[in-house]
Amino acid sequence: MTELHPDLRENVRLLGELLGQSIQRYPGLECYELIEEVRAAAKGDRRQESGSGQRLVSLLRKLSDDELLPVTRAFNQFLNLANLAEQYHGIRRKRGHQSDLMVESLGEVFGRLKSGGVSPEELHERVANLRIEFVLTAHPTEVARRTLIMKYDEMSECLARLDHDDLMPAEREEIVDQLSRLVTEAWHTDEIRYERPTAVDEAKWGFAVIENSLWQALPRFLSSLDAALADSTGRGLPLQASPIRIASWMGGDRDGNPNVTHQVTRKVFLLGRWMAADLYLRDIQALRAELSMWQASDELREHVGDTREPYRQVLAKLRERLVKTRDWAEASVNGEAADATDILFENEDLTAPLELCYRSLVDCGLESIANGPLLDTIRRAHTFGLPLIRLDIRQEASRHAEAVAEMVSYLGLGDYLSWSEADRQAFLVNELQGRRPLVPRNWEPSEPVREVLATCEVVAQQTPQALGSYVISMASKPSDVLSVILLLRESGMKYPMRVVPLFETLDDLRGAPDSMASLYEVEWYREYCQGRQEVMIGYSDSSKDAGQLMAAWAQYQAQEKLTEVANQYGVHLTLFHGRGGTVGRGGGPANRAILSQPPGSVNGSFRITEQGEMIRFKFGLPHLAVQSLTLYTTAVIEATLAPPPEPESGWRETMDWLTERSLKAYREVVRENPDFVPYFRQVTPEQALGKLALGSRPARRKATGGVESLRAIPWIFAWTQMRLMLPSWLGSDVALEEAAQDNRLPVLRDMMKGWPFFRTYVDMLEMVLAKSDLRIASYYEQTLLDDEKLQALGADLRDRLRRCIQRLLELKEQTDLLEGEPVFAHSMRVRNPYTDPLHYLQAELLRRNRESEGKGEVPELVERALKVTMAGIAAGMRNTG
Repeated sequence: MTELHPDLRENVRLLGELLGQSIQRYPGLECYELIEEVRAAAKGDRRQESGSGQRLVSLLRKLSDDELLPVTRAFNQFLNLANLAEQYHGIRRKRGHQSDLMVESLGEVFGRLKSGGVSPEELHERVANLRIEFVLTAHPTEVARRTLIMKYDEMSECLARLDHDDLMPAEREEIVDQLSRLVTEAWHTDEIRYERPTAVDEAKWGFAVIENSLWQALPRFLSSLDAALADSTGRGLPLQASPIRIASWMGGDRDGNPNVTHQVTRKVFLLGRWMAADLYLRDIQALRAELSMWQASDELREHVGDTREPYRQVLAKLRERLVKTRDWAEASVNGEAADATDILFENEDLTAPLELCYRSLVDCGLESIANGPLLDTIRRAHTFGLPLIRLDIRQEASRHAEAVAEMVSYLGLGDYLSWSEADRQAFLVNELQGRRPLVPRNWEPSEPVREVLATCEVVAQQTPQALGSYVISMASKPSDVLSVILLLRESGMKYPMRVVPLFETLDDLRGAPDSMASLYEVEWYREYCQGRQEVMIGYSDSSKDAGQLMAAWAQYQAQEKLTEVANQYGVHLTLFHGRGGTVGRGGGPANRAILSQPPGSVNGSFRITEQGEMIRFKFGLPHLAVQSLTLYTTAVIEATLAPPPEPESGWRETMDWLTERSLKAYREVVRENPDFVPYFRQVTPEQALGKLALGSRPARRKATGGVESLRAIPWIFAWTQMRLMLPSWLGSDVALEEAAQDNRLPVLRDMMKGWPFFRTYVDMLEMVLAKSDLRIASYYEQTLLDDEKLQALGADLRDRLRRCIQRLLELKEQTDLLEGEPVFAHSMRVRNPYTDPLHYLQAELLRRNRESEGKGEVPELVERALKVTMAGIAAGMRNTG
């Protein structure tokens, strides 16, 4: 059995010990002893083969309402500290230390590609033109408060300072004292948000990730990419290359979120410019101190004349304009009169003077100075620009159709919504080819349409560098795309913005290739998109709609066919992957996911959403961000230059056979069983999730409705909390069972060996099954279900989960789950004694909560403790939704 790395184990022990000391000091010794008794019971129950949990359950049931909160808080806090230790362990740089989580270096991957036949010229061209865009989304899955996140970051810094063999005893003691103080501060800080963040708050959180981590990480990563490329090909990155870009949905995603208005979007654009100006000002101040040289090129002298410190003069002017830009943005955010004279607005206003200084230093033989902090700032300027972040806009297709319909009706041209797709296209293309405005100025639209048009006006006022993509959810026809372009043009848009259809449900994915072919057939559109198209693949909703196995296969086939269709029309396709953090929402290890994409679909460009707690796990610290950027970049380059082989035709038939069974089995339960929705509502904390103030978006698209109206995140969150993990395996259980009975497991093993897509799917399924827990799921049912029909359904689902685990072990020819992932397996074992009490407490608290609701009032301590259990379990599972 693999143990935790000794250094990781020591950090977990140290943090746990400091937490114990903090608890002992408050609210009394009895509390600490009670917590220790609960922990010992949880460990003891886990050691029993039967694992009945009886000792732990009987202990927890005796807790008074007053005791519930400190106990839940203690286990929640430990799990957060364990996460912190693991996160730090992944980026350790201690001499002689090999982290369990180290990623393959850029140089190693480049060397392997060259050995495989990729020429230095092709490698250089592909890397120089690489386009990887991370889209930070406001999906409400970050449970931890920002206040605590900042304390955890400081704790990581303390662990890094302890990671030296040459510390004097007094130095070590000083660091441990600081760490102890931070742990105590965390213990005495309320871990629950009581007010939902606004959409603007979410956007500010996204900016903070850039300020605190990516601002340092990005130039560091690009420097290593430059060096690796120069070593492998003889030439480094071009000065203006920006292979990494950062975009955001925070403040731009209005699909199903009435809180994101055009005023919010405008404010977020302005806040981005304020934050960018402030960050560049810090850079320029530092550069002015550094660039004190007098040698300058003739080109620079032409700009500044005969001065002793030419670089400082250029930078002083830039500083002056940045101050004006920051003041203008701040006044605009506050709704005050704002002077826009001489502000920096276009990116070139910022990059031109910096590059002028760079060229001059190189010309004067001062290349080592040019390639220092100045180059870092130039790379930031090309990546983040003056807007700081590229804001996506997302809206549902029907909202645009309604806007066009009102215009058409006002002009007396008929009922647009009743027109055929051909008639809609003909009308839209005719208007787009013309130059006259469609709508007179005195037109008074309805309020929903006014909001759509006002959003388009805000978008039209931005520079191209401020904009990501205009994503259309529930898109299915060319008119869905053309109507957005028309609305943008009517609002004053002067240049072509990327308009991106999002295909989410199973039917959408199946229809996507034909839909895009119809769009490419429109000659006007082919000119508009200039040979480049982006299409978004929705992972969450397709999984909720069809089950994980069917959704994964539909996504794979859609990407294959979309790539094929784009090639037929000479269009370069970028696939935008709308993945969540969990397997049920398309998540999992990023490099494996990218390297298992269909061959040809990752063609030097890749766009992906990063959400909630995954942003923190991947980009929360500068070292961590460098590691994540390296991992994604190597995977995208490798998938581009050495894509996986095409699957054999027999394997495709096998996937069709498997998914036909998995889809039927999944929908029989989720859609057709009348007991399923009541079971889901009663056995999971789904209805209590709304009490966690996680994000600005409502948990449901509609106030009423069944599973179909529930967003994918609370759907996954709820099942994860009670450890049934149903969305990730339901359907696969029947497919594997019937494959075993039909003697198809040898074929599936061949598919695992020769097809990265299938291997990745099986590995992700194994990971989810390892996180499931039949005993805990059973306890939720015993505590929360009275109806015999619902109890029978629960028993059946647990039996299916048990058989799914057996069949997966048979397929992989293993005795235990995670035999190939011993570090992850041990990490789960370490967490179990801390998550177990939270699960049992949560079931008990849900019962007390529902009983109290029936009487009219829930005790505050019960409600707070319930929220803490949800946060703690999310931390223990390392994801929410």
